[in-house]
Amino acid sequence: MRKYGLTPAEFDALVAQQQGVCCICLAAPAEHVDHCHETGRVRGVLCFSCNAALGQFKDRPDVIRRAAAYVEGNAWKPTLVAPGVCQLPS
Repeated sequence: MRKYGLTPAEFDALVAQQQGVCCICLAAPAEHVDHCHETGRVRGVLCFSCNAALGQFKDRPDVIRRAAAYVEGNAWKPTLVAPGVCQLPS
């Protein structure tokens, strides 16, 4: 409660709303309160790995989208248009 303003009952209610699983991976147990570092607003309860991943990405949606595209095989790469000449994606 001291850190996020949640009572134990509110935390339990959040976890119950998520059916006990992490909001992101939908597989691991929800155990870590996730919040916006700018506003302090609680977003949900995540597993350790997903919470750590958001922290590593510094909560930047643009970086998270690029990471998803990379994992899906759509990596951001320059295109070789002539020998020694590359075009960056727009």
